[in-house]
Amino acid sequence: MSEAQIWHGGDLGEAARLFPDAPQPWVDLSTGINPISYPMPPLPPSIFQRLPSPEDHKDLERAASRAYGTADAGMVVAAPGTQVLISLLPALWQKSHVAVLGPTYAEHARAWRMAGHRVVECATPEQAPDADILIVVNPNNPDGRIIPRQDLIGISNRLREQGGWLIVDEAFADFDAGKTLVPHLPDNAIVLRSFGKTYGLAGIRLGFSITGIDMAEKLRTMLGPWAVSGPAIEVGRQALCDHAWLAAAQEARAADARRLDSILMSVADSAPKGTTLYRLMECKQAPDLFKHLGRSGIWVRRFEYNSRRLRFGLPGSEAAWTRLEGAIATYRR
Repeated sequence: MSEAQIWHGGDLGEAARLFPDAPQPWVDLSTGINPISYPMPPLPPSIFQRLPSPEDHKDLERAASRAYGTADAGMVVAAPGTQVLISLLPALWQKSHVAVLGPTYAEHARAWRMAGHRVVECATPEQAPDADILIVVNPNNPDGRIIPRQDLIGISNRLREQGGWLIVDEAFADFDAGKTLVPHLPDNAIVLRSFGKTYGLAGIRLGFSITGIDMAEKLRTMLGPWAVSGPAIEVGRQALCDHAWLAAAQEARAADARRLDSILMSVADSAPKGTTLYRLMECKQAPDLFKHLGRSGIWVRRFEYNSRRLRFGLPGSEAAWTRLEGAIATYRR
């Protein structure tokens, strides 16, 4: 598979191409995005009519600093989505030896390879002892593996001895904040946080990096002025300050994840894994189950590197739950 053929969730055009006779509307379970989104606040027309001010941008970063628990708001850099940061990070270093702990979100390895770095993908940090930069998705996408905070600190200490850096993508950490590296951030580490997944507003395109002041300033310079739109700033600021909504969403989505596990157990070969926002199941018949679900109008995430795996996002309505339950019940292994 070439670098240009990375599969992502959310492509209903591909779903329609593969299953043109599927019943409508599609139940899209192919992403790890909260299906019950943060309620959009009313936005005044002026937000769309003027450029956001530097103070608007700083206000958003202060809100993110409080939400994520950073020591200094200057450590937080707001960007138009975490994907933009993933693409920018390789430009901060001369050509280096980069290790990506995987299998994981494929855009990390792709970005560094495209920038000319030497990239290896490894199952454990010990398999790449000479790496200059180690990239860890924590919790991991798609299997939910978590490397404990103290282990990450130990890894960063080892990397520091050779002038190396640790990059931790915490895109799915909001509902498991007790394990985040941010409050104990080493000086040679960068943490990435995604807004759209937790708050169900992926189209806002908002993400953050958290790192030392000097590295944060380098990233701000690379992003340039007006990196985040006025509407994204206002929605992000309000949502990040709404701690009651986040707590309620965490409880509700955790219950949904348990409900999804109970449905999948009838077709899975082992207990599902993953995070609060998605569940990963394995079974020998996964390709056949994928087709059965597709013909039922249910789109789930498959994996080019492991045909036994399917990832399910959380249904967002009782109608969607009913369709999933019915499709699973009619599948014959």
